[in-house]
Amino acid sequence: MEGLRNLGLKVTDYGNLNFIEFQRDPLCGAGEVQVLHSRAVGDATKKISAAVKRALQDNGACVNLGGDHSMTIGTFHGHAQMHHDPCLIWVDAHADLNTTLTTTSGHIHGMPVAFALEETERCIETLPGFEWCHSSISAKDIAYIGLRDVDPGEKYILDKYGICYFDMHSIERIGIGEVVEKILNTINPHRDRHIHLSFDIDALDPLEAPCTGTPVRGGLKLREALYIGEELHKTGLLTCVDMAEVNPDLGNEEDQKKTSEAAGAIIESCFGREVSGNFPINYKFPAPELLKL
Repeated sequence: MEGLRNLGLKVTDYGNLNFIEFQRDPLCGAGEVQVLHSRAVGDATKKISAAVKRALQDNGACVNLGGDHSMTIGTFHGHAQMHHDPCLIWVDAHADLNTTLTTTSGHIHGMPVAFALEETERCIETLPGFEWCHSSISAKDIAYIGLRDVDPGEKYILDKYGICYFDMHSIERIGIGEVVEKILNTINPHRDRHIHLSFDIDALDPLEAPCTGTPVRGGLKLREALYIGEELHKTGLLTCVDMAEVNPDLGNEEDQKKTSEAAGAIIESCFGREVSGNFPINYKFPAPELLKL
């Protein structure tokens, strides 16, 4: 938060949310692999949705720190409740687009985009704890950056519905600058819609951010991630940012420092920090007459 305040921003810390630990939260779902912790995740993401809506009402912009990426079921839902028709940019090594029928792990953190999409809503049954949840975006309004570990069912959905995505091969081929420009021209061509950025720290190469639960080699460089943040900030439309899957319990002290610093730098880039440097909004350049020549 100090980094954001140093940019001259007013920052309100709403603290951690308290979630219920359900004593009884049985496996559920009709797929070959059943879903884990449905009631707990459903209750948590409902609270997250309400908290995000409140923060946006109070401040106009919101940063959400997590936690596994299932949190975006709540953050995007809350954003869509506050601002009509936001678009979603998902920066991640994974598509997080499995349904209850395609999941191979049962973990809801591999499904949040499927919960949000109108096109996949019928492929996700109403799970215990998610009675409140409904889709809030269509396939044409989401874009991915950094994919490199995609399950078969997810790849089918990406291609079937023509979802915009740039995997690491595409980024290497055309560069991050053209990727961001193409994405904005695709999902926000008139630059008139609020933008939700959901950033999974495992989008970065593990050498840049090792403390995350599902690292995948061959990811984004930190400078590419900072470019994404800077360019989205320049639109003036970025109103909600998620930073997910940062796990300081993993790795050694050096790894933890590297990961937390990378996450902080990316968030700051989304709110005006530039790699070329900044000066505070209230900065006053010393007057030449102060020199005693």
